[in-house]
Amino acid sequence: MKHSWWKESVVYQIYPRSFMDSNGDGIGDIQGIIMKLDYLKELGIDTIWLSPVYQSPNDDNGYDISHYQKIMAEFGTMKDWEELLHQVHMREMKLIMDLVVNHTSDEHGWFVQAKSSKDNPYRDYYIWRDPKDDGGEPNNWASNFGGSAWEYNEQTEDYYLHLFSKKQPDLNWENETLRDEIYSMMKWWLDKGIDGFRMDVINFISKAEGLPDGEKKPGRDYASGSKHYRNGPKIHDYLREMNQKALSHFDVMTVGEMPGVTPEQAKDYTGEERNELNMVFQFEHVGLDNGPNGKWDLKPLDLMELKQSLSRWQYALGENGWNSLYFNNHDQPRSLSRFGNDGKYRIESAKMLATLLHMMKGTPFVYQGEELGMTNVQFESIDSYKDIETIQAYSELREQGWSEEQVMESIHQKSRDNARTPMQWNAEEHAGFSTTEPWLALNPNYKFINAESEISNEESIFHYYKQLIQLRRQNDLIVYGDYQLILEEEPEIFAYVRSYQGKRLLVICNFYDQEPAFRLPREIHFMTKQLLLCNYKIDEQASISEFNLQPYEARVYLLN
Repeated sequence: MKHSWWKESVVYQIYPRSFMDSNGDGIGDIQGIIMKLDYLKELGIDTIWLSPVYQSPNDDNGYDISHYQKIMAEFGTMKDWEELLHQVHMREMKLIMDLVVNHTSDEHGWFVQAKSSKDNPYRDYYIWRDPKDDGGEPNNWASNFGGSAWEYNEQTEDYYLHLFSKKQPDLNWENETLRDEIYSMMKWWLDKGIDGFRMDVINFISKAEGLPDGEKKPGRDYASGSKHYRNGPKIHDYLREMNQKALSHFDVMTVGEMPGVTPEQAKDYTGEERNELNMVFQFEHVGLDNGPNGKWDLKPLDLMELKQSLSRWQYALGENGWNSLYFNNHDQPRSLSRFGNDGKYRIESAKMLATLLHMMKGTPFVYQGEELGMTNVQFESIDSYKDIETIQAYSELREQGWSEEQVMESIHQKSRDNARTPMQWNAEEHAGFSTTEPWLALNPNYKFINAESEISNEESIFHYYKQLIQLRRQNDLIVYGDYQLILEEEPEIFAYVRSYQGKRLLVICNFYDQEPAFRLPREIHFMTKQLLLCNYKIDEQASISEFNLQPYEARVYLLN
């Protein structure tokens, strides 16, 4: 397997609006990020993924772009951005940008032109269809944010497709001129010196011919059309063309966000000889606590399912291809509240979840605040939420007859705003994020969960992340070693072995607050053992053949 810088990286995702406000307007910005680069360097991060900072009306917090080569005024100027890139590179770190090319904003110049008349040159940059005979939508697809995926345009008396908000019209990738515009925009950023792209819902760009109806569930107005636009017929052609025309001239990292992708499909996207992408973000493991009716339908995570899911991906991409490793991002609730214990065992469970993930094969992604043990927030009223998906879900679920209490319980657990509350820098007013009221309310626990107190405490979650990142940097075994799940039937313990060039790593994680017995499988022989990491103080010399784990305990041993 080839060695590559992006395989050896640890990536930190910055959600600019919530990271650091430098000018006191309550909104995080680019100068704020520059102020905190030394903090990221101290943590050990070597690659930063920046969520969109492009010009946008902010219907979906920057994922609705109105100009790909301008910076959103709230975040700063292109000069600020260029200074950021310079400061990142000066610290021997890398910067990857978000690429959002499944859709634009409806305020993008292309769409303003496209909707003005049917013979406009930009018309074919988007996906248009005539109404059905009864005047209704061209097909029955639902938008991923609720409602129909079609919006009527008065000027041309027809509909355009939007798989997300109606202010996010989908681009028509069938149009070669559009594709070339996108590739030249990508090259423009690459020429500026960025180190790669995270590509938003990139497996949605090829739609099935004829845009056929989806299968509608009983009682629903619209159907999921996802099987007709996820991993569509021309997706590999488009990605290879993108690689050839834009990416192949640069030594960069690419990660494609791909809802609904399977391990087998991911092999095709990330295989080293295929010249498409380096890795994908898949969602199988973060969908395991969704009930039969989707993300707002709550069900507890089953550890056996998580073991099977993560292991399936480890095995599938073990020889060819590459995994991304994450529990958190700007679209997911905080994993500590979701899969750990954000009360009594907040510190232990945060360290355990980090150990489980960072010791696997793949590139780990840390989402801002994860390294502090930030938790979900429980705003009392829907009025405190800002996320478009959450607000639409609230209306739809109430209409379906859910009680206020039921809906708010789901929102407290699953809203994307859980990840978007401002970064907790210190215990002062506004958590050191801003000198004024932030754009989204803070999590009140910033008084005791914040970067300042974490950094000053050697036993903190922050320092534990530092150790994890350092271990990866020092051990090729952690980056390139083979993965093998052990104790498959053990209902409370997630344990696995990594092997590389005669060395082995044993990782043991207790996923719950009980004290299960760990028994080392007989086939694992070793002469010497070295405890590399543990989230409790333990006797390093004690036998590992059989012992009881403490609540949420995690251990990592090097075996020879």
